Amino acid sequence: MSSIAPQNCQRIDDAFQRWTTIQAQAPALFEGGRIVSYGELDALVDAGVRRLAEAGVRPGDRVLLVGENSIALAACILAASRAGAWSATVNARLSEREILNFIEHSGARRALYFNDGSPSAAAHGNARGAQRVRWDGIGELMLGPLNDAAIPEPAAADPARQVAAMVYTSGTTGAPKAVMLSHANLLYVAANSVRMRQITPDDVVYGVLPFSHVYGLSTVLIGSLLGGASVYLEARYQPAGLAHALAERGISVMHGAPAMYAKLFEWSETGGTPLRFPRLRVAQSGGAPLTQPLKQAFENTFGIRLQNGYGMTEASPSICQTRMDAPRDDCSVGMPIPGIEVTLHGADTSEDGTGELWLRGPNVMQGYYRAPELTADTITPDGWLRTGDLARMDPDGAFFIVGRSKELIIRSGFNVYPIEVEQVLNAYPGVVQSAVVGRAVEGNEEVVAFIEPVSGTAIDLARLRDYLRANLSPYKVPSHLIVLDQLPAAATGKVLKKELQQRAAALSG
Repeated sequence: MSSIAPQNCQRIDDAFQRWTTIQAQAPALFEGGRIVSYGELDALVDAGVRRLAEAGVRPGDRVLLVGENSIALAACILAASRAGAWSATVNARLSEREILNFIEHSGARRALYFNDGSPSAAAHGNARGAQRVRWDGIGELMLGPLNDAAIPEPAAADPARQVAAMVYTSGTTGAPKAVMLSHANLLYVAANSVRMRQITPDDVVYGVLPFSHVYGLSTVLIGSLLGGASVYLEARYQPAGLAHALAERGISVMHGAPAMYAKLFEWSETGGTPLRFPRLRVAQSGGAPLTQPLKQAFENTFGIRLQNGYGMTEASPSICQTRMDAPRDDCSVGMPIPGIEVTLHGADTSEDGTGELWLRGPNVMQGYYRAPELTADTITPDGWLRTGDLARMDPDGAFFIVGRSKELIIRSGFNVYPIEVEQVLNAYPGVVQSAVVGRAVEGNEEVVAFIEPVSGTAIDLARLRDYLRANLSPYKVPSHLIVLDQLPAAATGKVLKKELQQRAAALSG
C-alpha cells in the first residue's frame, strides 16, 4: 500500500470499510475477553452515530471523550467522525481541573465518560453530573450535560481541511493547546504506517498507547484498521500485561515509548521471568529519545531490530522513521517519511550542522484551535512547521534529534544537549531511565540529572559521578544527581520534563 490513503477514504471512519466485506468475520478489536469483528465494528459505529444524534451532537460540534483505551472509546471516535463531529479524546487520569479546562476550551457539545473499567473516568463523570446510559453494542458510559451554547464549526468539503480530531498537548501545565488534525492528516500517517511497517490482516497490534495521544490514534488505531489488522487493546500499561500479550495473544507488531521497553526488561530481570514472543516481527520506538543501551538490550533479547522514529502531535505525528530494509546500529530516527519536505533551519551557520527541524507536507496540522497567533508562530506563511527540535543530518540522509531548542542548556557558554547526557546515564548499570534538565543560577545554568533505578537497587552516586567524569566533558557533567523511585511520566511513558524542571528550580545550593 502506498503512503497515500486510498481514494475512497475521505474520513477516518472509512479506514476499515474495505475489510467489512473482504473479511467481515475477522477480528478488528480485542479487549479482555471480547472480540469485535470488522463487520460488527461497522454496525457498532453506525449505532454510535445514532446515539450521538439523539444526544444532540451535530456536524461541526466538538465531542470530548474522557476515557482509557477500550472498544467503546474506539467505536465512539469513529462514530464522531462518521457524524461529522470533531472528537477530542483526553486521558481519564488527568485532574478534574484539566478536564474542565478542556471542556470549556473546546466548547464541547457533549462530554462522554467511558466509566466501564475506568474508575478515573467514572469519577470525572460524577463530578460533572453525567448520566449513566447504555448504548447499543458500545455498553455503559456516562453522558455529560448538553451544552446549549455550543456553536458548530463550519464543514469543509475537502477532507484535507476538515478537522477530524483535536489533540490536547498541554495536559499538566499552561493553558490548553488543542492541535486540529484533519481526516487527511490522520489518514496520511496511518497509511504511511501500513506501508512502512508492512501491516497486513495477519498482524495483531499491541494497543496500549492511549488514543488521547496522536501516536495511539493515527498509527495504532487508524493505521491498524486501515491495514486490516487486529488491535489488542489495553487500558493501562503494565509490564506483566505486555509480557502476557506477547506470549499468549500473538502480538506481531508492538509500538511503545522507550520507557515501556525499559520497564519490561526490569520486570523480566527482577522477577526472573523470561520473555516469550512467538509472533513478534516488528517493534517500534517513539514518543521519546531512544538510547543506545536500550536499543542493544532490546535487539539482543528479541532478535529483531528496534525501529525508531520521530514526530510531534502537530505532524500527526510522523516525521522521520527508520526503514525495515535498511537496519541501523545507531539511534538515528531515520529518514523523512515519503511525501514530506524537511529542512534544518540555521544549520548553515552552525559548526556541527545542527539546526531547527522544519517540515512541510500533508501531515502538518490545520492549526491550534482558537489560537491563531500561536498557529502563526508555529507555521510559516509558506507552510513550514517549526518543530522547535534541534537535529543534524548524516551524509546518508538519516536524521539525529539532538534535543529541544527550549531544553538546550548553556553552561559557561557551552551547549549541553540533555539527550547526550541521558545516553551516558542510561548505560550505567542499575539505571532504568534518566532525564536531564537545566537549572538557572546566577549568570549561568547548571545541569541537573534525575535518575530512576532498577527497583530495589541502590546506586552509588560517588561511583556514578566518577563514571560521568570519565565519559563526558567537564561542562556536561551534572551538578546534581537526584534519584527518584519513578520519574513522572505521561500515559505514553514519556517523561514529564516540565515537572522535573520545576523540581530542579526549587533546589537549594
